[in-house]
Amino acid sequence: MENSNEKILIVDDDRDILEFLSYNLKKEGFEVFKAENGKIGLEVALKVIPDLILLDVMMPEMDGMETCYQIKEKPELKNVVVAFLTARNEDYSEISGLEAGADDYISKPVRPRVLVSRIKALLRRKKNGGVQEEASETTIKIDNSRYLAVKNEEEIVLPRKEFELLKLLLSEPGKVFLRNEILDKVWGTEVVVGDRTIDVHIRKLREKVGEEYIVTVKGVGYKYEEQNDELL
Repeated sequence: MENSNEKILIVDDDRDILEFLSYNLKKEGFEVFKAENGKIGLEVALKVIPDLILLDVMMPEMDGMETCYQIKEKPELKNVVVAFLTARNEDYSEISGLEAGADDYISKPVRPRVLVSRIKALLRRKKNGGVQEEASETTIKIDNSRYLAVKNEEEIVLPRKEFELLKLLLSEPGKVFLRNEILDKVWGTEVVVGDRTIDVHIRKLREKVGEEYIVTVKGVGYKYEEQNDELL
């Protein structure tokens, strides 16, 4: 299979989630390893050197944040891709580990097809040395020449900053863009009235393209995510 040599380690204290994710990833040809807490997860990671680690945030023994920090401190694990798994009702302000080296953030409940697509994109990015690849197929498209978005063949005219914000989010679907990163890439050196500026533009953008496509990661930033897969 295409992914037969790629190893994924799932670290989560919920055994049902471990089995569910393991089953779906094995179907895709990945070699899957499991651990029920961060301490064991780190031990397994050092033993098998996975290509990617799916890491739950709230766990006993050693939580996801501490596990992520320790992973990034190990020279043999420095190139391993780390993606957080976090329930929507958790305190997202705790996942500042994204700024400390984690590569992505994935919300529970997990949609298998979305998860597999995200994992493949992360692994491709790793193989490309972190070089941004073309955005995957999305419902909303960008027309650069006319500064507008297209959704289901309907053209949506956007002011310049809203257009640039949507373009940034669409450049890597599923990736969490940190607030500072958004300010830097969309507003640059322009004078901005703090974080509220981003919130206002996000609200206006949602009104035009749909609430369901732009996801807030509380205390961290925003991401574009397709919501049309059934929860499994």
